[in-house]
Amino acid sequence: MPVDKTLIHVAEGKTFGKKITVFEKVEHFRVLSNPLAWRMLGLLSRSPMYPIEVAKELKIYEQSAYYYVRKLVDIGALTEVGTHQVRGGTARLYQSSSPAFGIEMDWGERQLELRNQQNSSGQYANKFFDEFIVDGAFSGLIIVGAPDPHGPYRSSSRDGHYAVHLAFFLGTISNIPPEFIVKLDADAKAEKVIEENNIISIGGPGTNIVTAEFNRYLPIRFNEKNFWSGLVDSSSAKSYSLDNQGLIAKIKNPYNNKKKIIVLAGVRSIGTKSAVLGLTNYSQEILKSYKSNEEWALVVQGFDMNADGKIDHVDIVSEF
Repeated sequence: MPVDKTLIHVAEGKTFGKKITVFEKVEHFRVLSNPLAWRMLGLLSRSPMYPIEVAKELKIYEQSAYYYVRKLVDIGALTEVGTHQVRGGTARLYQSSSPAFGIEMDWGERQLELRNQQNSSGQYANKFFDEFIVDGAFSGLIIVGAPDPHGPYRSSSRDGHYAVHLAFFLGTISNIPPEFIVKLDADAKAEKVIEENNIISIGGPGTNIVTAEFNRYLPIRFNEKNFWSGLVDSSSAKSYSLDNQGLIAKIKNPYNNKKKIIVLAGVRSIGTKSAVLGLTNYSQEILKSYKSNEEWALVVQGFDMNADGKIDHVDIVSEF
């Protein structure tokens, strides 16, 4: 006999499920492969009908309708939902037993951790991180600046811990991957992993050498002559130099067009915090203008609205 399971489908940030009847024998599935049987099943999925009604609706002989009804009942694709006495006999009412049918191999099943994706920002975040999520799990690397003096400026990163906040957010739209996904910038460069992976680089180019590697490709980039002097919009030449201003950008990986790069960086560490908070806490507003397969960047600015010394609001300053 067939086995009933639940078919899970994720689309536009929402998780849907419906019953699927799985056949254990290929012979049963062959019945459904008959075009007439499939048409009949589709008809009876909309509303229950008697075989004689099926014959009239599909313009076929009554004998054909009864033949395929029996076949579909035998494999469990149709179920009897009522009877009616007529002319000394019994007319039987049938309906499709399931909204989906299939066959499956005896391998490949895995446990899923379904997330609550009903929040209003889910659709925007799922679209933005589309290439970073494969089979429900995060696929890529998060790169943070090393806390020790390194790189050409012998600088130390003070914003690597912002990756924790980002990771919590990514956990609402994806599952934990089997591999460890966080690397220090110096290790990522030494191991030459930035060419073959999707990358999220956190921190400005002065303290994160991976961000510095991609800076010249960004539509809004840090001043190459002095990374700490601010951001410059390549299209308008407008600059942004406040400490609490940050960049959120997404481009193709210049070394591998099949991969993507996301940069979350600030003029100072507080600017990086503004970028991370903007993407996570305010993703619905921040990501409204994002379109797939295009270079995209914007500058955000963080504000301390309740005067407690902490950023609690983020606004968009400029978009590319």
